Amino acid sequence: MARQRVASGSEYERQIGFSRAVAVGDRVLVAGTAPVWEDGEVDPDPGVQAFRCLEIILTALAQVGAGPEHVVRTRIYVTDASYADTVGRVHGKVFGQIRPVSTMVVVAGLLDPRWKVEIEAEAMFEAKRSKLGKVLGG
Repeated sequence: MARQRVASGSEYERQIGFSRAVAVGDRVLVAGTAPVWEDGEVDPDPGVQAFRCLEIILTALAQVGAGPEHVVRTRIYVTDASYADTVGRVHGKVFGQIRPVSTMVVVAGLLDPRWKVEIEAEAMFEAKRSKLGKVLGG
């Protein structure tokens, strides 16, 4: 099965050896995504951070032909439970109609102390019907 990798330009991709996203078959996995702008800055507001994480994720998905409608799971990491409502509202603006499964976890910290939010996602394209399925009307 062919593997398509997506890079976002993060210094950590090279340093650690990972891809922002990997598409294999009908799955697209998007790595934990931090709220970093192109210039390396990080907005201190957790809502803005959530928006930035999702913006990076959606950009990576688009590079393999997927969109928010293909997302089936998100995992959200926050460094303080008080961010849950704000981050949840941002998530809802993007996924409110799609409603993927989602988990939000409070963690002691993230790699960079400026990060209050990190998000990862999984997407699936509609499975291609097999020849047998077509014959059987499936």
